[in-house]
Amino acid sequence: MKIKIGDKLPSSELFYLDQNNDVKKIDILEFCKKNKTIILGMPGAFTKTCSGIHLPGYIKNYDLALKKGVTKIICVAVNDPNVMKAWGESQSVENKILMAGDPFLKFTKTIGAEIDKSAKGLGIRSNRYTMLVENGQVIKVEEEKETATCELSAAENFLKEIN
Repeated sequence: MKIKIGDKLPSSELFYLDQNNDVKKIDILEFCKKNKTIILGMPGAFTKTCSGIHLPGYIKNYDLALKKGVTKIICVAVNDPNVMKAWGESQSVENKILMAGDPFLKFTKTIGAEIDKSAKGLGIRSNRYTMLVENGQVIKVEEEKETATCELSAAENFLKEIN
């Protein structure tokens, strides 16, 4: 990953579906300005580790994140906004986590998180990471060495190390 602690988050467009199922665009930098935001970077919606550990951990520990001063959580995966909304509904994220797609890998490539999972039939995806951004600046980032693992980026481990 080329983005590091102290770096300014790049401006990049992500997509999500609103309550009316209309496609909306957000700029990740604007989303993170004037906030303490956790960004969850995941290889893909409905994948085993993403659905079994990474996303559910942040849903379960949402109140702890708020106690740590986190004001927003966004889940970003290399999927379209329709898939991200369906995945969020299946995981009962409610209004706790914004489910945003990076279907063209613009954000993922800009921060250097792309990884080739073609051998597993997935194509180019995002590596698994969790990032804390405050007022648009990277405060903490934990990236897994392998997308199938979720230890450094897991809610229980990541949240206990932030103030």
